[in-house]
Amino acid sequence: MIESNKVQKILYGGDYNPEQWPEETWKEDMRLLKLAHIDIVTLNVFSWASLQSDENTYHFEKLDKIMDMVKENGLKVCLATSTGAHPAWMARKYPDILRTEFNGMKRKFGSRHNSCPNSPTYKKYAKALAVKLAERYKNYDNIVAWHISNEFGGMCYCENCERNFREWLKNKYKTIDEVNHVWDTAFWGHTFYDFEDIVVPNMLSEHFAPNRTTFQGISLDYRRFNSESIMNCYRMEYDAIHEITPDIPITTNLMGAYQDLDYQMWAKYMDFISWDNYPANDTPMEDTSLKHDLMRGLKQGKPFALIEQTPSVTNWLPYNSLKRPGVMRLWSYQAVAHGADTVMFFQMKRSIGACEKYHGAIIDHVGHENTRVFREITELGAELEKIGSLTLGGRTESKAAVIFDWDNWWATDYSAGPSVNLHYFDEVLNYYKAFNNLNIPVDMISVEDDLSKYSLVIAPLLYMVKTGHDEKIRNFVNNGGHFLTTFFSGYVDEHDLVTIGGYPGKLRDILGIWVEEEDALPDDASNSFTYQGVTYPATLICDLLHTENAQALSAYEKDFYAGMPALTRNSFGKGAAYYVATRSNADFYRQFIGDICKEISIEPIINTPEDIEVTKRSNDNGTFLFFLNHGEEKVDIVLNCGGTDILTDNVYQNGDTLALGAKGVAILRQK
Repeated sequence: MIESNKVQKILYGGDYNPEQWPEETWKEDMRLLKLAHIDIVTLNVFSWASLQSDENTYHFEKLDKIMDMVKENGLKVCLATSTGAHPAWMARKYPDILRTEFNGMKRKFGSRHNSCPNSPTYKKYAKALAVKLAERYKNYDNIVAWHISNEFGGMCYCENCERNFREWLKNKYKTIDEVNHVWDTAFWGHTFYDFEDIVVPNMLSEHFAPNRTTFQGISLDYRRFNSESIMNCYRMEYDAIHEITPDIPITTNLMGAYQDLDYQMWAKYMDFISWDNYPANDTPMEDTSLKHDLMRGLKQGKPFALIEQTPSVTNWLPYNSLKRPGVMRLWSYQAVAHGADTVMFFQMKRSIGACEKYHGAIIDHVGHENTRVFREITELGAELEKIGSLTLGGRTESKAAVIFDWDNWWATDYSAGPSVNLHYFDEVLNYYKAFNNLNIPVDMISVEDDLSKYSLVIAPLLYMVKTGHDEKIRNFVNNGGHFLTTFFSGYVDEHDLVTIGGYPGKLRDILGIWVEEEDALPDDASNSFTYQGVTYPATLICDLLHTENAQALSAYEKDFYAGMPALTRNSFGKGAAYYVATRSNADFYRQFIGDICKEISIEPIINTPEDIEVTKRSNDNGTFLFFLNHGEEKVDIVLNCGGTDILTDNVYQNGDTLALGAKGVAILRQK
């Protein structure tokens, strides 16, 4: 959320790049943006090349004109620092700025995200530009946020990074003996005698595929190092700008469930979370909802900014289908339903060249307002003006949480087994989807977050149990909480060293089980188990476990381990811990999670047909229930509460029927 007295409604707008167009076209752009109810533009995202032509020469004349133009037209500004793509002269004169790829190939100038995060050249000039921008525009009262760089990401394996990696390891582990211990370098005679022996883990050293490494500890630490290195570039600009404009909030655009960067660490240094949402037309609604909730969870439930989405079509998918009528509106409100206080797009105007010239925009190549997309944008803009400040700052109260952890994501990818089809995000989504389909609010939290406010916490694929995390879970369950985890959990510590004494390691007493073996099933194989009279598939992994204190709720029905537990429940202190020893299907997850929630009095907001998503946000203006129809047919929903639809002003009583058309939205306000 952009917390500012300058913001009185859901901000509506997005990336505008007038520097790519002749100045005589700007006036018409302003007319069209006003017509569409646009009230904010993100400026200066990729202008470094035009702003700085050599080490000491800066050119702000065109940006001055752009800044004055949008101010005169009443537009707010999210001002970017342009450091997402360095100028050509910089790469020519200072090749240390260029990245080295995973395969060892040294990049030349081109594309973007091509700056080494540990390059002294990049850091010097990026900071200098940020300072000059902040000093020049600090008195513009229409700037509501700073936007540092753009979609930080990727990896670098150059000599800058190798040197800095060694220093990072010295600071973390102090001695080379400790490095050898945590990486278990006694294996394969891999012992390091000096920090200078350590090289970056890529295809020239430890790796034989992107996610296959001979030493997981080395590759895992490099993931952490890379994320911190790029984050430090962000923090460098943040600190420089904050010193000059301390009252303007600062962000950078994240990318949802983006694996390369640990956003939970990044969030500590962001004034508010913003992210770019680009689902494909066939992306399941739950996938998008999870990512919205993940972004909301980065700041312990504070609202976030939807800072980019396409108005109509992306241009990087195999099949770039149009958003069908109503989908742009539906997905915009889906973001608001999950905590967004902005609805913003890339882009305001389609460029005429390069790789995004066919990416959707509010102003199309035809250059006028007589397009389907422009009409839909205008209609949504009018609705957001009507809503005004009603939903701003709304929070979602949840009694259930799902743990998401980047270290676990990286570690399971590097685990060298048990199955090539084992993917951390997919397992998290399986459980999140159950809550979403049941219309039960759920928070996405980190291993560092407090558990005490929740009744149910689920940690799918908690492969890595970091120091102290087991004690946090133990206290949670002992004090009355309910905890659930799955197969391939509790295996290793934060260094990816196996916890000896039997799986699930430090979770063994909480779960009351011992996992002896695990069976990885190929795509064409499955087992089964029966729960509540219904038989469900057991696929991917089947843990062969023994109950110690736990109660078996179901057992495998095939193979030599038929009769061994597939589901368990362990009473522990005042609470209970569940273990799901295999992957099953959506019907099972919905039934099982629904049963646990019912047992501990976690109620759905409302029961609805399939494809209807319902969320709740509350603030001083009341409680807002968002009804979203992701289906292709009209649906009648019998309400269990009353309220006024803030989009139509229709008033409903408890027991009334809400008719929701295909791709329809209703937002019921309860005071």
